[in-house]
Amino acid sequence: MTEIVAPQLVVNSRMIYFGWLPADPDAVAALVPKGLKPAANRQVFMNQYVVDDAGQTSGFGAYSLTYLGPDLDGLDAPDGVTPGRWWTHYLNSSPVVREYAARRGAPASVGSTTIEVKGRRLVATTEADGVPVIRTTARVGRTGDAINRGQLRYITDVGRKRFSGIYPFVAEPVDPFEIESLEFLEPEHATYALRPANPLEITWGFYSPRSSFAYPGGEAQLK
Repeated sequence: MTEIVAPQLVVNSRMIYFGWLPADPDAVAALVPKGLKPAANRQVFMNQYVVDDAGQTSGFGAYSLTYLGPDLDGLDAPDGVTPGRWWTHYLNSSPVVREYAARRGAPASVGSTTIEVKGRRLVATTEADGVPVIRTTARVGRTGDAINRGQLRYITDVGRKRFSGIYPFVAEPVDPFEIESLEFLEPEHATYALRPANPLEITWGFYSPRSSFAYPGGEAQLK
């Protein structure tokens, strides 16, 4: 398998990224490993994105990805507001990216993501081994002058060591933006533990047809 150890840059991915309150807060908390603490409200995050062309990356090639998991308490990103996050699922279409991510502690597995926008309706579908497991439906508008930028923090375990990765990003969000539904389609799949409460309560989010970021970001071992 191809080994990539250098940092990687991704530009102009199509990305929908948001958070919600879960149907089963205890199940979400149980997915957080010892030594880390879930957010008090057990909030869950998910990022569904597509990189359409190899020219949008510094070495990954085209790929799609859905990752999700619990927000953490006490490990905020550099802005002091955005919570640190723990990946429980990392469904990726590229063997190159899966190997790269796995070497940094991501739970990388085979999956694919599509994002279709028709008019103001967006549908993002995540498949695991060819089976649809998550579908997001949103109402979206056009990009304007707004820019989202900053750093995100993801915590991973590599062997017996725990690492903090800081990932810089710049995104051009659309307005308006509204999640209309979030469906977890397979009760037998492990992602189902993170399904949303009913009624759906979205806590934050955006869709950007041009979202750029760096892998793996500034890494440091946690003590």
